[in-house]
Amino acid sequence: MLRAGRRPTGFTGDMSSGWYTTSTAFLEALTEVGVDYVFANLGSDHPGIIEAYARARDEGTADRFPELIICPHESVAFSAAQGYAQVTGRAQAVVVHVECGTQNIGGMLHNAAKGRVPVLVFAGSSPYTQHGELRGSRNEFIQWIQDVHDQRGIVRGYTKYDNEIRTGENVKQLVHRAVQLARSEPAGPVYLIGAREVMEQHLAPGLAGRPEYALDRYAPLAPVGLAPEIAEQIARAVAGAAHPVIVTSYLGRDPEAVPAVVEFAELLGIRVIESVPMRCNFPAGHPLHAGYQWNAQQQNPTLAAADVVLVIGSDVPWIPSVNRPDADARVFVLDIDPLHEQMPLWHVPAEIFARADPRTAVRQLIHAVTGAGLAEHAAAAARRDAAAAEHEHRQVDRADRERPEPRAITPEHLVAAVREQLAGLDGEVIVLSEAITNYQVVSEHLRWERPGALLGSGGGSLGWSAGAAIGVKLARPEALVVSLVGDGSYLFGVPASAHWVAARYQAPSLTVVLDNQGWKAPKQSTLGVHPDGVAAANDDFNVSFAPEADLPGVAAAAGGAWGRTIEAPDQLSGALKEAIDTVRAGRSAVLSVHLPVAQQPRH
Repeated sequence: MLRAGRRPTGFTGDMSSGWYTTSTAFLEALTEVGVDYVFANLGSDHPGIIEAYARARDEGTADRFPELIICPHESVAFSAAQGYAQVTGRAQAVVVHVECGTQNIGGMLHNAAKGRVPVLVFAGSSPYTQHGELRGSRNEFIQWIQDVHDQRGIVRGYTKYDNEIRTGENVKQLVHRAVQLARSEPAGPVYLIGAREVMEQHLAPGLAGRPEYALDRYAPLAPVGLAPEIAEQIARAVAGAAHPVIVTSYLGRDPEAVPAVVEFAELLGIRVIESVPMRCNFPAGHPLHAGYQWNAQQQNPTLAAADVVLVIGSDVPWIPSVNRPDADARVFVLDIDPLHEQMPLWHVPAEIFARADPRTAVRQLIHAVTGAGLAEHAAAAARRDAAAAEHEHRQVDRADRERPEPRAITPEHLVAAVREQLAGLDGEVIVLSEAITNYQVVSEHLRWERPGALLGSGGGSLGWSAGAAIGVKLARPEALVVSLVGDGSYLFGVPASAHWVAARYQAPSLTVVLDNQGWKAPKQSTLGVHPDGVAAANDDFNVSFAPEADLPGVAAAAGGAWGRTIEAPDQLSGALKEAIDTVRAGRSAVLSVHLPVAQQPRH
């Protein structure tokens, strides 16, 4: 620890004026690359950043830095940044502690990597001096304990880029390059670290004016299209098919790609299946919408009948052990990452794998079809008519399943009630789905139409929606943000932290908990492998949450949210309306709705 009055060796600059450090330049660079918010969990490795913000506020120049959002838990910070980026397309920043804070974002980092969302993470690293040689040298015991061999290696399986800030002289270059890579498709998270000494380094002001840091020199990759002969080959295959099908999962990451696919599907009468959809990829009410695939353990008849399958933007177009196209079907894959290079075991039997921006590629296919007159035959009209009849039949069946039961609220009835309440509202509504075992129910019964209005995490780590709702609300202040989550997902989201942040930064949202009072997913997985096992015979799955936790009470205690738990069908409509009115008035609300339990509690 430095003695009072002693300046560390290597320190230069006047502490009373002209204060400009690596931390200052770093925060300026974030603003330059379009970061509006820094979602931060601050600690002993961030004095330079804390001082830079304090000085900017004192000088009245705080607007040159992104706004700082304090998050008591790192996973909430990361998910908030992800939610903001999912809505805007602009990478936001997360600041976490050294390797401990880095490990706390692990699950959320997975979500952004698999969901192809740009997020910049900055973590401190343990100071590299210990005798006061430089400002920021070690002076707390934790700085030895947190010194690990390869901090960047913790995240390397999930990030597109990682680097260490070793000098402030090129910190802006590193930030601009990191965000350039984060935004280039396939987009994803990036990771920078910097020790206290380098973040405290004093610099000559004016780095932002250097030509090498000009923002237009770090643009993300331009969209890639299909080679003309590939576009023609695919177009002719689809146009000549008897039963063509499109399968997609996340084409709706680009909302403008959705109307292009609608136009292409209408042109040739192509049915569209959404497989594991994390976005609104095709309007639910469109007669060519052929339904959803999640974990259903049976063959999809539409997929089985297809003779040409065009996969556009999908990690899991089908689960081949239970559901696949016919062996003679022709399969084509269009994707920004057509070989899914980060998935060690992955294969689709396609004759063409094409790396292309979906919107660009679909526009090329439309041009190829119309230019060659391939849509001018009776088969397309017949396909459209047949698809419309099938679609109407599915809608009738779903409506029948939405009817209320006399004593219990079913997931179908709940989601339909949410849909009806939202349908009559003015203004933008954005729904976040993290319903896990009820993903299929939300997809089928929400009936979402507008691209960009439905979000999923993109990955498999639970708890995303709690923080993401904050980020989405900050990005779209006028929108009503609604999360549909399971009770397990709700608890994974660190609700005490999330609702405190939402209250502090005026980012209210509605959370509807599909509360089956347990983990239904492990039960379903066990039944899938051991349908006649002892666990099934005895209903012994170790998934019950009895005794029940007061889920809305957590939000009320931590963030002053409105909260209620209901279990009777006649309570549902009134409770939803009151919750929505509360959120629109500026206060978060949590409505926990009891569904049939995942497992009867064992005593």
